[in-house]
Amino acid sequence: MSDSVEQMRTEIARRRTFAIISHPDAGKTTLTERLLRAGGAIQLAGNVRAKGERRRTRSDWMGIERERGISVVTSVMTFEYGGCIFNLLDTPGHEDFSEDTYRTLTAVDSAVMVIDAAKGIEERTRKLFEICRLRDIPIITFINKMDREAQDPFALLDEVGSTLALDTAPATWPVGRAATFVGTYDLRAREMHLTQELAQSDPRLQALGEELELVQGALPEFDRESFDAGALTPVFFGSAMREIGVLDLLDALVSFGPPPRAQATETREVKADEAAMTALVFKIQANMDPNHRDRMAFARICSGRLQRGMRLRHVRTGKQFALHTPQFFFARDRQLAEEAFAGDVVGIPNHGTLRIGDTLTESEDLRFTGVPHFAPEILRRVRLDDAMKAKKLRQALTELAEEGVVQLFRPQDGAPPIVGVVGTLQLDVLQARLAGEYGVAIGFESTPFSLARWVSGDRGRMEAFIAGNRSALADDLDGDPVFLASSAFMMRRTAEANPQLTFVDIKQIGSSPT
Repeated sequence: MSDSVEQMRTEIARRRTFAIISHPDAGKTTLTERLLRAGGAIQLAGNVRAKGERRRTRSDWMGIERERGISVVTSVMTFEYGGCIFNLLDTPGHEDFSEDTYRTLTAVDSAVMVIDAAKGIEERTRKLFEICRLRDIPIITFINKMDREAQDPFALLDEVGSTLALDTAPATWPVGRAATFVGTYDLRAREMHLTQELAQSDPRLQALGEELELVQGALPEFDRESFDAGALTPVFFGSAMREIGVLDLLDALVSFGPPPRAQATETREVKADEAAMTALVFKIQANMDPNHRDRMAFARICSGRLQRGMRLRHVRTGKQFALHTPQFFFARDRQLAEEAFAGDVVGIPNHGTLRIGDTLTESEDLRFTGVPHFAPEILRRVRLDDAMKAKKLRQALTELAEEGVVQLFRPQDGAPPIVGVVGTLQLDVLQARLAGEYGVAIGFESTPFSLARWVSGDRGRMEAFIAGNRSALADDLDGDPVFLASSAFMMRRTAEANPQLTFVDIKQIGSSPT
């Protein structure tokens, strides 16, 4: 084996690419800050609720995020700790942006699930967990806010196990509770990680001893094979705000966090240590730097080594793509990526060439799978306030739809465009970005439609169906036909009347609906 191949495999083995998932307000953004600080990516970890721009979280960059104190886009951050390179994907907390979160989870090898110690498993946590389960993503659980009034740790473990049908193996145990919480006991290393020294007679130590007997007698030990299969979660207790338990979590990711996994394509499985470089574009983000009107494609390196300047095959178009300035992200700071390895996430500046779901390879004609569009739950017509800006609106809607901010449907009868979203907050983001970045003021009007389904079939039957239903048909961003129904009843009736056609509510990005 050549030295270069051995070096590549060594580099790949030390990559840890993970997402943080949680219900809003469980402390995800605070934990993200603390992890970045521990890895040296930021110097100041500030209270995300604090006023003043200096103490705003470094992972939330959009104006609407800062105003509302929520994350609505995925942030990508790279840092080094314990000999490993971490690619941390901080997903949107708000459920209206679940499609962005789902796409992000196609790009990770593990997830950290953050749970509020007082509230336990909440709805958003459950939904995100189910997405992870569909992809067999290993999950590490961090029970946060142990420095506040909280449920009993045994009750929390039982809730995780019963609600999510997931075995739990505590990796640490809290020392003290609420105001008396001072740290954790590492069950594997059998050592204390405390913020202050405790006398041997301290009641917290006595209570810990009694609880550890129960833990060791009643709960399973950590099993690497079960964890890798997504059947068991190691559980850590802590307080992100007080930076208790954060290093426990990072050390665990170094110790047993999964390195880059094999990725599925339409034709075969791509292993991380293959020599040829492949990459999947899972996110597009424009105007992260409003001064430069930039447009960044975020790509997960799926195999091999990326080198700046290399020429790649853009599989969707069949054209060559020159990789001039790939970038790593360190919170808001950027750095040229001279090279990157499987597991790394890089930003690729481009002017609309790359789209979500695109595959880049050195030469092979591959298409990675698992990047979906879901049928939107809310449909609205776009009302343009200034008719002179119609051309600019068309361009802006196309660009924002390519980012995944909304789905764009152009009615075949020439009516104004329709946007589709999962939740109303997406409409607020669309309106704010159109005004702030493009100078286009819009409003929304209701439509007679409540459902959208991609429709496909043989050419003759499709032509007949389109001819008879043109007022209820639109083209999506890729030009694929979408049937718009006024109700679920009408959708069923139409499907029953056209059994030779297929109506679906999920479309794999980069391919026609099936």
